[in-house]
Amino acid sequence: MNQLLFITADLAAISILTFALYLRRHRRRDLVVSYLGMNVGVLAVATALSGSAAGLGLGLGLFGVLSIIRLRSTELAQHEVAYYFSALALGLIAGLGIEPLWLTGSLMGLILLVMFIGDHPRVLPAYRHQTVILDRAISEDGELRARLEEVLHGKVHSATISELDLVNDKTIVDVRFAYIPTAVPAMPRRAYAGPSPAQTPVQEAVQEAVQAPVQAGAA
Repeated sequence: MNQLLFITADLAAISILTFALYLRRHRRRDLVVSYLGMNVGVLAVATALSGSAAGLGLGLGLFGVLSIIRLRSTELAQHEVAYYFSALALGLIAGLGIEPLWLTGSLMGLILLVMFIGDHPRVLPAYRHQTVILDRAISEDGELRARLEEVLHGKVHSATISELDLVNDKTIVDVRFAYIPTAVPAMPRRAYAGPSPAQTPVQEAVQEAVQAPVQAGAA
């Protein structure tokens, strides 16, 4: 009975992690499939091994092997690595069936809470990391920072030159900076005067009389 509760709790937790947190914030369907499949796979293997004497050791070994395989297969961003390990941990905790029940629920809830807060868009939104390619070879630190702050519209905290190409006049820099939003000046609006009123016959006659001497003089 307890094992069924563990499985239900894991399915609920991985659904929250992948659909409510990761997919809504990052929109990568391929990693959603990876997180779900890996979590359920770890849950199944850990559940099958939980009754043996070496269940805990095998579970930790499985955790390490899957981590190495996944991290060496494709390049992942750091936040995607965090989601990957969270999905692994949820499956392993539920599969091993840690007693008492409230401890299992608390550990799984703690993982979800940390991911919700740590990956929230409002947590340090200005701090960013970016690789920048400049169309000049700049080796002086002060000039480099000034140019980067001009391009990135922010305060540069760290700038590491990855490549300085003097032949092609190019600099590749790994930058960590805080973005400072600048107010964009609004375009001036032109006043709408409305359609020009139609001229009356008298106004047309006066205009022709004024233009006639000018045209005669020009001829």
